[in-house]
Amino acid sequence: MDPVIVVGAGPVGLALALALARHEVPSIVLDEGSGLCPEGPRSVVLGPDTAGFLTRIGYPRAVSDAAQWDAFAVWRRRQEVLRIDLSDSPVLHLPQHRLQRGLRDALTGTPLVRLVPLSRVTRLEQDRDGVGVHTRNPQDGTETWWRGSHLVGCDGARSTVRKLLKIRFPGRPAVDRNAVATVRVDLPFTEARLHREPPWRGDREASARPLPDGVWRIDWRLPPGRPAPSEPVDPHATWPGIVTGDTLLTRVTATLTAWCGELPRYELLAAADHTAQQRLAARFRDGRCFLAGDAAHLHGALGMQNLADGLRDADNLAWRLALAWHLHTGGPQPGGTLLDGYEAERRGAVGARLRAVDQAMPLLRPLRGWQATRRSLLTGSFRKHAPLLADGQLGTGRFGGPPAYPAAPSGVPGRVPVQRGGRSTTSLSELLPATAPGVLVPDLPVLATDGTPDRLHARLGSTFLLLLVAPGTAVWSAEHWLGAGLMPRLAEVAAALPVPAEVLVTEEYPGAGPHTVLLIRPDGHLVGVTQGAAAEDLQALADGARGGPQPLSGTAEAADDGRPGAAGGPAGSGGTGGSGGSAGSSGSGGSAGSSGSGGSAGSSGSAGSAGSGGAAGAGRAAGVGGAAGVGRVAGVGRAAGGAPGGAVAGPAAPAVDSASGPPR
Repeated sequence: MDPVIVVGAGPVGLALALALARHEVPSIVLDEGSGLCPEGPRSVVLGPDTAGFLTRIGYPRAVSDAAQWDAFAVWRRRQEVLRIDLSDSPVLHLPQHRLQRGLRDALTGTPLVRLVPLSRVTRLEQDRDGVGVHTRNPQDGTETWWRGSHLVGCDGARSTVRKLLKIRFPGRPAVDRNAVATVRVDLPFTEARLHREPPWRGDREASARPLPDGVWRIDWRLPPGRPAPSEPVDPHATWPGIVTGDTLLTRVTATLTAWCGELPRYELLAAADHTAQQRLAARFRDGRCFLAGDAAHLHGALGMQNLADGLRDADNLAWRLALAWHLHTGGPQPGGTLLDGYEAERRGAVGARLRAVDQAMPLLRPLRGWQATRRSLLTGSFRKHAPLLADGQLGTGRFGGPPAYPAAPSGVPGRVPVQRGGRSTTSLSELLPATAPGVLVPDLPVLATDGTPDRLHARLGSTFLLLLVAPGTAVWSAEHWLGAGLMPRLAEVAAALPVPAEVLVTEEYPGAGPHTVLLIRPDGHLVGVTQGAAAEDLQALADGARGGPQPLSGTAEAADDGRPGAAGGPAGSGGTGGSGGSAGSSGSGGSAGSSGSGGSAGSSGSAGSAGSGGAAGAGRAAGVGGAAGVGRVAGVGRAAGGAPGGAVAGPAAPAVDSASGPPR
């Protein structure tokens, strides 16, 4: 089996390669640069999920290399209007060059990853078995041909891969503009701070966010001035004349003087001009090729973190590619819906963030004079909206919190979930019960089957997890409970599942009673829950997670190569404001037959006739994208022949809200 080809050696590309290596999948990382990581003002705010992901893939220094904020404050003029204590929920702020170097260092001990600098992609082609890539050395013109099982474009806002695949990148090109500087200075406060309408002249908004080693990143929001470009621009490019010379020094000295009372000693380390765009690729998948990070989406208004969402892309895609890669070596290629799930989930999650910004910007954009007075009278005080500003800077809430995938979009793959009744079909994990399918599971104390204590999040990353809720196990030695109760049966079921799975035990899980079993994906999102260790229930959940039962060899489904129009492949160029193409008529994502492939029949009743959305009768399986019956299992259901998250290649199914709690 050929390695996976990753184009782009930025943080997202390197993280994806390391995550694939954790799944024992080889990769080749092609980068047109020289391999250096120059210092600059770019940085990333990491939450518990993204910091945990970096730790799992081999960069445990992510926490120690970052600055940890103890608080966040929002000021208006000379008054503090909001303070958030972060002592119990740490937020990490890491320079991007340090993150990139840490990931490169992790590659040195990873023989499964080959990093190839000075390799500019010039051409690519796909076939049933893989992807061919042609590169040229920009220094000596040497051309090289590479062969891979799949290809992932992590090559930035001006992605060559995206252009070669002819994937549109619509959106708004200049939502926000900021001057950015990193300054080594001793400020009289330690918290991260956002300052609206500051007391010095010339700026409407400034923020100060601590970095390691006494360095601060300071951002100033710039007024509109430059015409919006028609093509995607590098969001980190410098616009001459804006953040250089006297203009920059005036901003730095005025800001530091206002905050410190007098101008302190400082060292200006780097400066740049940042353009916050809002763009979303029309598709994240084209056959065996995928987009991730800046190549797939751009956002950054209100302090939002596009890089954090790029790391979530890598986490979501790595386990899917690994499962497809390993299953290919031992049998038929898994259904295309396994890989379609990446686009359905990640494109939907980022699309929800972009909609949230569109809704909030009219309220949160800083104004002056009569406009500010008018808004205050019409919408209430600034204090009312300060928490939204904090969400953007902290990477929390609608602007940055870990997403859940409780109800994926109906219709063809590749469309952003639409608003239904004012609610997005993509939600946040923090807004749903811990037993709702699609949520990011909480971090809990667990016991391995050998009695070793650990944390749940520390076990993520390499396999699926079967978590048994068994009160009392902590007070007994392992030899007493390993052979008792459900444990022997659960071990047998885990060994027979179609996905690699590890059994863990916990004393309690929010919202789940004793003998509840939870199936958790390698990226930490919940597939579903069952009561007891019934093999058929867990098999149904595992099948849903990997895109449905494997077809017999020789069938049209087994021959799926993932190309558009093939079985289970992505739809046409559907996107924001665009029309979706139709799937192949013989695709496995067509409407289900009367056997009810959208839901497992329960012992108390037979499954109803399944339509394209896989509506079940009084069955036992319910899930994301499938209709819940009177059942025992809540999980990732299969819509129309096994499409996870409702990524249906056939007719659109009616929306089903399956974010249900545990069985009672």
